[in-house]
Amino acid sequence: MQAWLTTADDVLRRAAWTTQPAGRRGLTHLVACLLAFALFYGAMMGTFRVIAGQPQWQLQIAYSAIKVPLLLLATFSISLPSFFVLNTLLGLRNDFGRALRAVMATQAGLAVILASLAPMTLLWYASSPSYSEALLFNGAMFAVASFSAQWLLRQYYRPLVSRNPRHCWILWGWLAVYTLVAIQMAWLLRPFIGAPSMDVAFLRPEAWDNAYVKVMELIGRAIGW
Repeated sequence: MQAWLTTADDVLRRAAWTTQPAGRRGLTHLVACLLAFALFYGAMMGTFRVIAGQPQWQLQIAYSAIKVPLLLLATFSISLPSFFVLNTLLGLRNDFGRALRAVMATQAGLAVILASLAPMTLLWYASSPSYSEALLFNGAMFAVASFSAQWLLRQYYRPLVSRNPRHCWILWGWLAVYTLVAIQMAWLLRPFIGAPSMDVAFLRPEAWDNAYVKVMELIGRAIGW
């Protein structure tokens, strides 16, 4: 636990080893930090069924705890090849090691920020029994964490942009690709909370639907459009 907290503090403060190449061990610390804090927030997401007094809540907590780190790692892994190609096309291959460490540290930071928002999620669950509101609230928490992580990524990328302004284009390209992949992966891996009217399942039967259309429909129903 102490090691995870130390790594989280280093990530948020952008300690030297998170910005400079430090071997495979440094990346292992970042991945371990991501897994620990994302798993914690996922478990807190899954407690909605407990507060709503629904059965199978233990299974939902376990599934949700697995899915949040899986979401972050899968999105990162799927986006990484295009990130590498973009760096190569713009002649930035020599800086790829530092760029990779920057985006990996940002992923760990995203998980830490999510974990810090977990108490607010529990408070919301205790205050409102509405499943649709719980969905929107968790979406808001992920949005807050993502915007905060974007600011963190900008700080990590500042030395790279100073070395070569083309890194700024890479940064925007990474954010665009990552966001598109993340939305579809989140839809694929649902349910993260677990609808009280449905049995607990790891994936929904219609997992491969178009995420963008379905998310707009969910928002519309929640606000009464």
